[in-house]
Amino acid sequence: MLSVQELDAGYGRARVLFGVSLEVEPGQLMCVMGRNGVGKTTLLNTVMGVLPATAGSVTFEGRDVTRMPPHERVRLGMAYVPQGHETFPQLSVLGNLQVTLEAAKGPQEALEEALETFPRLKPLLKRRAGFLSGGQQQQLAIARALVTRPKLLILDEPTEGIQPSIVIEIEEAIERLHATGLSLLLVEQYLDLALRLADRFLILDAGHVVHSGAAEELRGEGIHRLLAV
Repeated sequence: MLSVQELDAGYGRARVLFGVSLEVEPGQLMCVMGRNGVGKTTLLNTVMGVLPATAGSVTFEGRDVTRMPPHERVRLGMAYVPQGHETFPQLSVLGNLQVTLEAAKGPQEALEEALETFPRLKPLLKRRAGFLSGGQQQQLAIARALVTRPKLLILDEPTEGIQPSIVIEIEEAIERLHATGLSLLLVEQYLDLALRLADRFLILDAGHVVHSGAAEELRGEGIHRLLAV
């Protein structure tokens, strides 16, 4: 599904990623973990084409997308929900979903499917996104990505700074999406959540992969040391 090989990336002269490699198989949930500032968001931005790779490659379904712009990756079936609950604040909830649907040239059923994943949004369709709570905005941001009917959903800390009740709903939604066979690449800080959701994990430290493996390995004491602040 997704193959990242020896990826380097950074900002100007500041190199952030050093030879990062990972694989996401069809239907698999890969969790990327690590302390703050180790390169997790940079990795997702580079995988999605928001940030150019300076070395290495990104392959999606056997196709080299390393130099492909983000909108073309979306057309191939990649969807990205970055940090910050990104929505169009002046548009209604329905407007946010409809704009994305039209850009993706998808069927109306895709919008209805996204709302089934996050039913809390249904009574809020006429409300401006800027007036939603942080948790509701995050649900809307994920729903917008789902409207494109992705094959791979990329999420950057979807539960960060959100009220506990909404965290539970987002976790349950991710679990349901995973159960449908959707592939996911998830950055997540909470070890317990990663243990519940992930098939495999990868830990970054200072832009390097320092450990990767099956989710059950996250229970080891050495893993806790790698993630401790």
